[in-house]
Amino acid sequence: MIIPTFEDMTTAHDRIKPYNQHTLVLTSSFLNELTGAQLFFKCENFQKAGAFKVRGASNTVFGLTDQEATNGVCKQSSGNHALSLSYAAGRRGIPCNVVITTHSATSQERRCGRLWRCDR
Repeated sequence: MIIPTFEDMTTAHDRIKPYNQHTLVLTSSFLNELTGAQLFFKCENFQKAGAFKVRGASNTVFGLTDQEATNGVCKQSSGNHALSLSYAAGRRGIPCNVVITTHSATSQERRCGRLWRCDR
């Protein structure tokens, strides 16, 4: 197993910064009172792809060499990761093929790139 270093993390941060939204951290006095704790909500749903997974997908897509990127990317996913990968691939201008189950939301399917439906 490869454990990322601090330098790996700063490199990834710099690589994906132009393609990802800075998201808010919100609190709720109602939920704090209800739980007796101070809760913080990192609103990754405000990412353009709608999920935190866009950070990892962007790091992967923009970490590809130009030669690797010419082949495009492919992913099996039932939703958020497929959306995130297709978003990142679109920003880089490379093909994205998605295999998605028939149980996924139609709205997510429409937002992905080329896809194949799978009943399993």
